[in-house]
Amino acid sequence: QVQVVESGGGLVQAGGSLRLSCAASRTIFSIDVMDWYRQAPGKAREWVARIASGGSTNYADSVKGRFAISRDNDNNSVYLQMNSLKPEDTAVYYCSALVIGSPRSWGQGTQVTVSS
Repeated sequence: QVQVVESGGGLVQAGGSLRLSCAASRTIFSIDVMDWYRQAPGKAREWVARIASGGSTNYADSVKGRFAISRDNDNNSVYLQMNSLKPEDTAVYYCSALVIGSPRSWGQGTQVTVSS
């Protein structure tokens, strides 16, 4: 099963930027889909962004135009560039990897806090 580890969270003021990283234990090309999810206190986990093995990307409406998902094949990593951050973006952000036919893998999460 793929292992993923997130990093890059922190505290930022509203309007600022952060870049989250997700390192995978195998080549990105062998992973069908990599997603970012987030979970705010007292709320359900929600999907944020996706990058497929072919390179296509998708975003939740709440982050479209502000967040960008990308990958670095040489470093087996996926990134989430978060710009124009809002207090409502405060959450634990999770990286997830899906290889069809195998259980979805999750990282331990990284905290993002946006102050107003």
